[in-house]
Amino acid sequence: MQSRWNPLMSNGAVALGPLVVKEFDQLFRDLSVRQGGARELLPPADIYETAEGITLQVDLPGHDPKAIEVKVENDTLTLKSERKVERSDKDGARRLERSFGVYTRSFVLPRTVDASKVEARYENGVLTLTLPRREESRPRVVQVKVNG
Repeated sequence: MQSRWNPLMSNGAVALGPLVVKEFDQLFRDLSVRQGGARELLPPADIYETAEGITLQVDLPGHDPKAIEVKVENDTLTLKSERKVERSDKDGARRLERSFGVYTRSFVLPRTVDASKVEARYENGVLTLTLPRREESRPRVVQVKVNG
């Protein structure tokens, strides 16, 4: 009986490990959900936390900064933007690898974030969201008094 070759099994993974991982990563990154015919993509994000608050950095290369929508509703921050195809199929495209469509991402905010003070800036294809902590949730230093 012949068995089918699986690149994820031990022999194939050793020889093709990085390639397989990269291909699967790209596949899952580009997985889209169709709602009403529109393609929705999930942009990659980095999240950093400090004593001052949380910073989100979301990759949105080629997006119009004026068309990026950032919405905070209840305890959820949602961002949405669309990257449109710049050329038509008649322009002689031989291969199209860049993703186009509606990019959307939602994050549940912790109670420590002051949602009324969220700031957003877009630079070099990266959307940076600054989410400051509520004053009462910031760490504070208590000074110890010494008697005597």
